[in-house]
Amino acid sequence: MTKILDGKIAVVTGGTSGIGLAVAQRFAAEGARLFLTGRRQEAIDTAVEQIDGDVTGVRADAASAADLDALYATVRERAGHIDMLVANAGSGSFAPLGEITEQHYQETFDTNVKGTLLTVQGALPLLVDGASIVLMSSTTSVMGGAAFSVYSASKAAIRNFARSWALDLKDRSIRVNALSPGPTRTPGLVGLVPDDQESTLLETLTASVPLGRVADPAEIAGAALFLVSPDASFVNGTELFADGGQAQV
Repeated sequence: MTKILDGKIAVVTGGTSGIGLAVAQRFAAEGARLFLTGRRQEAIDTAVEQIDGDVTGVRADAASAADLDALYATVRERAGHIDMLVANAGSGSFAPLGEITEQHYQETFDTNVKGTLLTVQGALPLLVDGASIVLMSSTTSVMGGAAFSVYSASKAAIRNFARSWALDLKDRSIRVNALSPGPTRTPGLVGLVPDDQESTLLETLTASVPLGRVADPAEIAGAALFLVSPDASFVNGTELFADGGQAQV
């Protein structure tokens, strides 16, 4: 059986845990040659061990232009081009209005917005015509959330990046789409609260999802695979929700 990503070169940022790791594992299983990033070398090494396939881990902070230059220099040297890019690196934390600090704002927007911009812009010389870009957004791009406004605003910006960049890159037939997961059991999600509040958080989120559960990262990886696959060849500039219905009803 032919693997649908055989011979393709993929870059996944923030690929050391959660959704990013699941995407990297799924792409590798479908035959892609992978380059993944993370901010900690130990986490990169661990992730690479968990992926069965041709994978290169590169330490890079998505908000650092110098780190991304080094990443793309490695890709250029070892692979020469990029067929698909998943800009997944991101983070967030709770802060209600009235307690939002400049540092909180800067950290969130630097990682989620600036990091996505630098990741995609830096990849442009290596992206082949007809390549696919997936920007990781969130249901918070269209939903309000108490104490989560800065993160939500950053993900709304990602949604507009997809719309605008689809137009900027139309002459190269490069597709740009946003993928918006609903609540997904990842270290980043459960890490939003202290350990003794984890079950309460998951119960609250589960109650907001018509399917009655939170997602497994592998389910979000399946949606990412669709967006980069030939089956999505006419899907461009959209926001694909993989949310169990959370933002749809």
